[in-house]
Amino acid sequence: MSQATAHRERLIGLDLARGVAVLGMFTAHIGPEPEDGGAVLQVAHGRSAALFALLAGVALVIISGRRRPRTGREGRQAAVKVAIRAVVLLVLGTAVAMIPSPVDVILAYYGLYFLLALPLLRLSATMLAVLAAGLAVVGPLVSFGVRGLLDDGSWVVSRGRAVNAHDPIEWLSHEGVIDLLLTGAYPAMTWMPYVLAGMALGRLDLKAARVRRRLAVLGPALALVGYGSSWLVLRVFAGIRADIEGSGWYDADPSAWWAGPETGTVDPHTPALLLVAAPHSGTPFEVVANIGVAITVVVCAVTVADLRPRAPRPLRPVIAVGTMSLSCYVGHILALAALDTEATPSRLSDLVVFVVAALALAVMWTRRFRRGPLEFLLNTATKPARHVR
Repeated sequence: MSQATAHRERLIGLDLARGVAVLGMFTAHIGPEPEDGGAVLQVAHGRSAALFALLAGVALVIISGRRRPRTGREGRQAAVKVAIRAVVLLVLGTAVAMIPSPVDVILAYYGLYFLLALPLLRLSATMLAVLAAGLAVVGPLVSFGVRGLLDDGSWVVSRGRAVNAHDPIEWLSHEGVIDLLLTGAYPAMTWMPYVLAGMALGRLDLKAARVRRRLAVLGPALALVGYGSSWLVLRVFAGIRADIEGSGWYDADPSAWWAGPETGTVDPHTPALLLVAAPHSGTPFEVVANIGVAITVVVCAVTVADLRPRAPRPLRPVIAVGTMSLSCYVGHILALAALDTEATPSRLSDLVVFVVAALALAVMWTRRFRRGPLEFLLNTATKPARHVR
């Protein structure tokens, strides 16, 4: 197999995984609630967004040189490309977040993730994996402590208010720097492990059978450790469950790892909440488990893409969505805002319409164009990086 062919197939596998992530986010945003027949669809909540973030980390590595990080002039150009993408995503995300919709927009957070990843672009897969593992545990704990100070410490509270008062992002979208870092729906303090894990994954040779076998064990193992440990602790220790139930944060059965209020973080006044693994809870258990799920999906997608030409043909619409994931993501938010879906309960038929429309439009677009409209604009914005010396 030629190097060009391997490169192409690997990208197809990543596009397939990215398409799964986008459609999973559709499901989380549009699918019916459990009481309305959407219990099975709850598996997409939290996990699809985490997969999306992990794949963003893979994209950073692709820009910066994959298995051998670019150095010298090429390395500086790659860093500028990442920085430009970060700024564009920060601006675009802020603009989209200003549009009334039921979606917590992740794009501005992406911009911050990219900026935070800039100093790490040349690290090895091992170093990135170690950082991801450490931050997956430490990040939620630090977030918990700092958010407690923001709530309770008068000096810290005044400093936080001062930051918000001078933060243009806060003025425009009501999700300023403090939200992007700590208190929002996808705070960098607890979401950077996904990006770092993706960067580590991108440094590996995903075409190698040995690498895939190891990842096929690692992914499910991490998911089992994260979800299983949380479930076991909450089932065995009644006192912890009582603390969680008394916190008022958790309306669902705390022994159910798949349900929760999806606030992005847990209440900083109840340490027991750090033991849950509910979607968008931002706990160590959830982060570790979501990384495992994301790795498993990526390995499966790359493996399926390796079965060309038979297997990917029915999956071409999903792959097409993956090649223009930014356009599809923003498009579905604009559609939800235009339809004012918050006024009516979600139905399974609504989700089907959105998914079919996205698949059909993506196929039609990719037949004529190499990139989606927003992907084209984002790529064009990074062209000045070529002039970096």
